[in-house]
Amino acid sequence: DNEQELEYAVSILDGLVKENYEHQVDCMYGAATALYRLGKYDEARARCEAILRSYPDNRSTAELHLACIEGAEEMKERKVKQKAVEGTVGVAAIGLALGVTGEAILRS
Repeated sequence: DNEQELEYAVSILDGLVKENYEHQVDCMYGAATALYRLGKYDEARARCEAILRSYPDNRSTAELHLACIEGAEEMKERKVKQKAVEGTVGVAAIGLALGVTGEAILRS
């Protein structure tokens, strides 16, 4: 499963950072990329910010940081739209039930 592989990659890369692996920034960036692909935008963004504090000119990290912000905003918008659709369906179902009930009362 791709999701499990990405989670595993994050754990391996985090372990390398904790072990003071020579290429820590690459490991941090790799973990941020995997988190982004998992849809964990806030976590990925935090990793990017950690890199950018030490390496503000790191262009690929800056681009991933912006993508994380956009991804989080899009996810929030999707959730709002989903709730709106669910609310509309609920109101329609109530309206239908009231209409059927009202019709049944009028017929009796």
